Amino acid sequence: MAKEEVVTIDGKKYNWADLSKEARAALINLNATDGELKQLRVRVGIAQTARKAFADQLKAALPAGK
Repeated sequence: MAKEEVVTIDGKKYNWADLSKEARAALINLNATDGELKQLRVRVGIAQTARKAFADQLKAALPAGK
């Protein structure tokens, strides 16, 4: 016997098979959006690290100020 897939939404458990087509599509899109946000957070972290490195490089290349 196959085990039914259960999803938890706002603390409540639902059988995947009992969800409407619309609810399934929304859940799939929500999960995809969460994945995209995770990737964007990684990209922001990389950009922040690069920005700091460039700022440090600029500071080191400037002539001594008064």
